[in-house]
Amino acid sequence: MSNELEGMKVAILLDQGVEQIELDKPRQALKNAGAETYIVSPRSSKVRAWNQKNWGNKIHVDVALDYAHVEDFDALMLPGGLMNPDRLRMHMPAVELVRAFYEADKPIAANGHAPWLLIEAGIVQGRRMTSYPSLMTDLDHAGASWLDEPVVRDGMLLTSRMPDDIPVFNRRMIAMFKDSMSRERVQAA
Repeated sequence: MSNELEGMKVAILLDQGVEQIELDKPRQALKNAGAETYIVSPRSSKVRAWNQKNWGNKIHVDVALDYAHVEDFDALMLPGGLMNPDRLRMHMPAVELVRAFYEADKPIAANGHAPWLLIEAGIVQGRRMTSYPSLMTDLDHAGASWLDEPVVRDGMLLTSRMPDDIPVFNRRMIAMFKDSMSRERVQAA
């Protein structure tokens, strides 16, 4: 257990149908690195995860989306799943929160189908990205360069393809979040 992200507050934006593995493993990696994680959702109490072919765990919501503000967090993690980002991209406050993180130059890590939300936020033009392969055309039409790689980082934006890539995603996400913390310390000095 390291403390390289000690003091960092990470918002994890999700809704019904979040892919359980795409939430649980990255969230645990962040906690193991010392970050505080906060589940943010349009729902105010609990969200149900999707676990491969069945409903999974119920996840406690820490912050209702209406009360989530970019200045309260240092980074944003967007777990995938098919239902989760599809619901969120149709919910304007979720799209606006993602855009606010981008405009504040705070790191955003998105896996699987979560780049749908990045497209809706209008932040993929000219970016190098990856995603679940079925989003390749969507990202291309939105102006991104889609790469068939496990994880792609472009500035403060990190994307990953699928659950098999989670170990690499976790390492690269922690490294990007750590870079962000270092950058903040330099700017504050």
